[in-house]
Amino acid sequence: MSDVHDTLITDLSWGEIEVTIQGEAHHFRDCKLWPGGAKEWDWNETGTQHNPGIQVADLEGVLRKDVDVLILSRGQNKRLQVKKETEEYLRERDVDYHVAETREAVKLFNQLAKKGERVGGLFHTTC
Repeated sequence: MSDVHDTLITDLSWGEIEVTIQGEAHHFRDCKLWPGGAKEWDWNETGTQHNPGIQVADLEGVLRKDVDVLILSRGQNKRLQVKKETEEYLRERDVDYHVAETREAVKLFNQLAKKGERVGGLFHTTC
């Protein structure tokens, strides 16, 4: 079984994020992360748009990975919104979460992962 902190974000640029899992680099445009795993975040799967933003359906796969903390990134220009219903859903389920601009979200994800937290996140790499 993998260590909690084996998943780190190792690079971020406009339109690309690099995630290292157990020493192996993976590249995505937007991604969903959890301890030991990552996948492309395809907005078309749930019909996500910048406004109204991140939906409950976007979170479901990550929350099933037994994360203690969830990071939601809003893009590098903070254009991606988070639906009010999404935040209500997280509060009702007592999920610890943070909403931040993507560079700050990356920094927080890595800090928490290195401290041994079971952290997951959704990362938008552009606007």
